Amino acid sequence: MRAKEKYKAIYRNREKYSVSEMCRYFAVSRSGYYGWLSKKDLPDRDEDIARMICQRRSMKYGKSLGCRRMQKWLALEMGVHRNFKTVWRIMQKYGLLSECRRHRIYRPQTSLHTYGNLLARDFYSARPDTKWVTDITYIPTSQGTLFLSAILDLHDRHIVSYKMSTRNDCRLVYDTVKAAMKKKVTAKPQLHSDQGFQYTSNGYMKLLQKYNITPSMSRPATPHDNAVMECFFGIFKTEALRLYPPQTLAQARTLVHDYIHYYNTERMLLK
Repeated sequence: MRAKEKYKAIYRNREKYSVSEMCRYFAVSRSGYYGWLSKKDLPDRDEDIARMICQRRSMKYGKSLGCRRMQKWLALEMGVHRNFKTVWRIMQKYGLLSECRRHRIYRPQTSLHTYGNLLARDFYSARPDTKWVTDITYIPTSQGTLFLSAILDLHDRHIVSYKMSTRNDCRLVYDTVKAAMKKKVTAKPQLHSDQGFQYTSNGYMKLLQKYNITPSMSRPATPHDNAVMECFFGIFKTEALRLYPPQTLAQARTLVHDYIHYYNTERMLLK
């Protein structure tokens, strides 16, 4: 129990018991209690900002915003300028902190046809459609698992294309690449992936040759080689999947469509 709650309990029972006895019982000082009492009726200087934070948290994916992104939102949308430490203190004070993401466990995979790690953890791209990264993640539901394949542009970190399927097969990856090239018909990017069986298949190699895409691959059991793509999936699971877990495959598809639209159009402004 926080000291403030103890002071409130002492105040409520001040007619029944002596203040000294209750302070000893709650292991708080009398000076602390009387200091709280002198300020009890003063307005809480953080209340207005806390109310704004609650307002944002009630909106789409609001519970996922940490102190820095909440600080940005307060400045952009509410005209309230506070440093992120102040915003963190208020969020912590009112129990409004965002959820923490869980760490994934990575296991090595065997490969068929591999390519060199041309990306070499250089995640900066000065021009769009020159460096893409891709990967697959899964979304569990009561009706089964939905697999999500996505391609991300390292220039501005937006999702170029994505596809979903109940089967984690090569076709899912091929369709994702084809969807990207329909949007970016003149692009000739470097496309980085891990060494999953879809990316080491002959069909994947032929597809990239068809579109003049240069393949690049992470080293075995080295997820940090594809850190930006892994980060996006981590953000998606933290901000959408954990807060709004889908019960059906249809709900999972709707969640993916909705979140990627939000990520590409709205979330970028809060980075």
